[in-house]
Amino acid sequence: MRELIVEADGGSRGNPGPAGYGAVVIDAATGETLAEAAEYLGVTTNNVAEYSGLVAGLRAARDLDPTATVRVRMDSKLVVEQMSGRWQIKHPAMRPLAAEARAILPPDRVTYEWIPRAENKHADRLANEAMDAGKRGEQWSPSQSTADLDAGGTAGPAAPRKGRGELRDQPQPTRTKTTPAGTTDVRSTPEAPGSVVPRKGRGELRDQPQPTRTQTTTGTAPDDIRAARNVASEASTTGAGAAPPDLGTPTTLVLLRHGETPLTPQKRFSGSGGSDPALSDTGRHQADRVATALAARGTVQDVIASPLARCRETAAIVAARLGLDVRIEDGLRETDFGAWEGLTFAEVRDRYPDDMSAWLSSPDAEPTGGGESFEAVAHRVAAARDELLAAHAGRTVLLVSHVTPIKTLVRLALGAPPEALFRMELSAASLSVVAYYGDGNASVRLLNDTSPLR
Repeated sequence: MRELIVEADGGSRGNPGPAGYGAVVIDAATGETLAEAAEYLGVTTNNVAEYSGLVAGLRAARDLDPTATVRVRMDSKLVVEQMSGRWQIKHPAMRPLAAEARAILPPDRVTYEWIPRAENKHADRLANEAMDAGKRGEQWSPSQSTADLDAGGTAGPAAPRKGRGELRDQPQPTRTKTTPAGTTDVRSTPEAPGSVVPRKGRGELRDQPQPTRTQTTTGTAPDDIRAARNVASEASTTGAGAAPPDLGTPTTLVLLRHGETPLTPQKRFSGSGGSDPALSDTGRHQADRVATALAARGTVQDVIASPLARCRETAAIVAARLGLDVRIEDGLRETDFGAWEGLTFAEVRDRYPDDMSAWLSSPDAEPTGGGESFEAVAHRVAAARDELLAAHAGRTVLLVSHVTPIKTLVRLALGAPPEALFRMELSAASLSVVAYYGDGNASVRLLNDTSPLR
């Protein structure tokens, strides 16, 4: 039976905000791009956009071969876990979209796999192209897309290409598109004749003729690599009743907040845009106590630190005890708090009450003076996490970082909303632990452990 791979993604610039999705269908045996789909959705959320990309990708796969098995690969852990049946779908707006996705193909022919964001570049690029088009008041056009090229694939004039004995130079099947319920449709500008003509309302077909978009490959390295990766990553979840996969040894991130600085007991904002204080005598003592505890456990294999002085100093004390070197990772630095650097919470509230209120209520709000929003930090930290997991697979790695990055890693592992950052306590020199498994699942094993200091 033929196997197709669907890679899908969605994004919202604001959450909710201007949103779009992208999806690509790939031949699992050859790595060849068979079909692309993208659409600007108007104003909606990330989750709606991600589910919309899934629906579009499954429909494109069904149109190509309704008898094929389909492996869905997405960097949205929420969608993968919910569609795999491991997580409940609690949000009422998500249930109709999930039901719509399940109805496209028989459930026993569709499996779901989480992948790092770096491996989902093609679909991500399509989603961004769709959002960019929407910003211009246009609809995404396949004839103008460069997503396959940007993602490392190949695209070019129609030419015969055989894959599993079938010609790939035929016009692609017409794509269907839907607008999810609860979105604000701001599309109004039709494209040139022959492209998609926007229609209002969810569930209406988008099957007007489109410019034929064919993909051709001639044994080029990117497709060979992608085909090999697809075959190698085939999970044992490729059929009903299949045995659970052997997930192997998890990658374990031991998260150590740096020791105290002179600003810590005063509870002052101390981010990456401030004075970069060193550890105090208390902070150095705390680092030494943690080093003793970690040396006794004997499990840490690598040490990685934020570039800020307090983390580098904490990491150096621990690494010396463990006999390891320290590597610096810029993605682990603390939030840039802008004009709030060095101030207490009360001082910020008195001087910048409106900015403080916005910051507390929205992950997209920035501190006064052009600091970083929590959303920006989350993107930075997630990218660093993915790179570290890929580079240290199966190892136990000590990350010496700060309050916001560590809380963000825990929040993302739990699938918790941004406001969870305000509901966690994280003491100086505390330890937290998150384990990451081969199927994309994560397990929070420890949070804010200060027992080595007692």
